[in-house]
Amino acid sequence: MDFQLLVSMTVWTVCGAVLLFVLMYVDSVFTRYHDLEEIKNGNMAVTTRFVLKLLAQAYILSSSISASSRLNEALIVSLVSFFLLLVLERTVRLLLWKWGRMNLDHGTQQGKIGYGLVAGSLHIAGALIISSFL
Repeated sequence: MDFQLLVSMTVWTVCGAVLLFVLMYVDSVFTRYHDLEEIKNGNMAVTTRFVLKLLAQAYILSSSISASSRLNEALIVSLVSFFLLLVLERTVRLLLWKWGRMNLDHGTQQGKIGYGLVAGSLHIAGALIISSFL
């Protein structure tokens, strides 16, 4: 096995993991509750949303890395994609509130698993749409 390939794979993995951590943190800033506290308290709705959000963001990162030949290009594409995901998710949340008075953050924080599934599914659907362009 090529040593340079191993080094490159390690660097890309570390950069991707750091970016994923930062993006999960940024997303948590826009959430009205503290994900990790709710998860520690056994809130399965928040856990469901968190896991789906993590999978969606990892999928976008994976797609951008696969489509890029340079690390800086992959990271920039990932950042733009995550920003688009955030905008798309917030827009759908607003529409759900306007049309059905469905407050996903509140319902998820109350432990309603259906709300957590819908909120997390928005991330998955957005990631699939965005990644189709990569």
